Amino acid sequence: VYANYGRQEDFDTLRRLGVNPQGHLVIVRVGQITYAEKVANAEAAQAQGVLIYPDPWDIAQDPRKVGLSHNRAVYGHVHMGTGDPYSPGFPSFNHTQFPPLQSSGLPNIPAHPISANTASRLLSKLTGQAAPRDWKGRLAELPYRLGSGDPGVRLHLQVNNVKTVTKISNIFGCIEGRFEPDHYVIIGAQRDALGPGAARSGVGTALLLELARTFSTMVRNGFQLRRTLLFASWDAGDFSSIGATEWLEGYLTMLHLKAVAYISLDNAVLGDDKFCTKSSPLLISLIESVLKQVDSPNRSDQSLYEQLMSLDRRWPSELIQPLSFGSSAYPFTAFAGVPAVEFSFVEDARLYPFLDTQEDTYENLNALLSGRLPAVAKSVAEVVGQLLLKLTHDHLLPLDFGRYNDVLLQQIAPFNQYSGELKSRGLTLQWLYSARGDYIRAAEKLRQDIYSSEEHNERLNRMHNVRIMRGEFHFLSPYVAATETPFRHILYGRGPHTLKALVEHLQLVREVPGSFNESLFRRQLALATWTLQGAANALSGEVWDIDNNF
Repeated sequence: VYANYGRQEDFDTLRRLGVNPQGHLVIVRVGQITYAEKVANAEAAQAQGVLIYPDPWDIAQDPRKVGLSHNRAVYGHVHMGTGDPYSPGFPSFNHTQFPPLQSSGLPNIPAHPISANTASRLLSKLTGQAAPRDWKGRLAELPYRLGSGDPGVRLHLQVNNVKTVTKISNIFGCIEGRFEPDHYVIIGAQRDALGPGAARSGVGTALLLELARTFSTMVRNGFQLRRTLLFASWDAGDFSSIGATEWLEGYLTMLHLKAVAYISLDNAVLGDDKFCTKSSPLLISLIESVLKQVDSPNRSDQSLYEQLMSLDRRWPSELIQPLSFGSSAYPFTAFAGVPAVEFSFVEDARLYPFLDTQEDTYENLNALLSGRLPAVAKSVAEVVGQLLLKLTHDHLLPLDFGRYNDVLLQQIAPFNQYSGELKSRGLTLQWLYSARGDYIRAAEKLRQDIYSSEEHNERLNRMHNVRIMRGEFHFLSPYVAATETPFRHILYGRGPHTLKALVEHLQLVREVPGSFNESLFRRQLALATWTLQGAANALSGEVWDIDNNF
């Protein structure tokens, strides 16, 4: 059965068209969502297995240009989580005496990447109705039918992976801060790759080493860091950010209220048309100010900020996206409550064709950029360097805690359309909005406290910085277990505790009333409200500064 990108809406479309994936293998295209999400959706639809191929519509495969070979598959992992899947929520260090567990994010059906040529041969065997117009790719002379296949043709999928215990090594370098050495700014890059990995890990590792060399030279020449700068080279990144996640799990209690921010250098250069950012809201204002100071690598008369505005004036609402599940920076925010950001230069019209393949070489990446890879990488280094300077040197942390005001409103607003159904059950959104109001007032109070304080009063600066640093961490729900629901962030996490999951549960009131669990919804709404209230209280400061009505 052909299921387009394997998104939930794609499987919903198959269901509406009367095509049932149950008991069949599903063929899906690379793109839109992660491999793990594709396989999870196929398993939920009771498919027998998944084959994932790169369609020329999404990944350039024109032999006359720099493009992917029709005989190449694109690698990827299918763990619906990050870290070691056999130690979910806790570290898999050799001294950990936990019994081996299996993450609920591991699929129970096989999956395998295939090339465009192999996909073309298989899809040509499908019968049934034609796929919707926007499902049709660019495989030559292929009608793109939904299936199922010719009953006279059977396909056998066998995956022969071998499970082994492997030791991995994260590598760190540290420049200790002078005034707040226990507050860390972390910058990291993935070191491994399933292929040559020029774009996946090579560029990021090169930038990490150059930034470490540059900052070390500055310090030797008399520059003083206020906060500690930690350089991290992560291992096993291609297997769902294992190195970074295991480190977070092992030292989470130490990082609480000590980790200021995390900057990821993974996939830093995948093109040179557009500069994309995925970030926690706390870092957006800082990123905006830095982009105004760095020249565009392909428009010498413009800053990066001016270039972005000339391309799309919807800054930052459209051009800065939330951290996605497939991002290596995601576990820092969603699991550890640390503001995180990752940057990437990309091609405006197409994906980098060689990512996660054996053709991800320096020569191919540089050829795609017409020999301009060093210039583009230098611009990324300048952006990251400026960010590090401000995060490690400024007296007050440049984290915009007020940014969450709008984010909270956007996530609470969808509840309003169900106000009638809630009211009929004796439920109200009053307390959720009240918690958001307390957060707004706490943010404004902190701004006033900072404005009225002495700039060089070290004691007050530290008190204010601690309150600012609490902003992200306290959006982690304290009511779910990390071993069961690792991504505890109520806004950007995954699980029934999130505001998004609450809205999806509430949709059942109209769509499938018999499936709506009112008692569960009441509980989850109360816990989400108290998590949000806790974030507001933490931003307020000390207990005696909190002025809430209960």
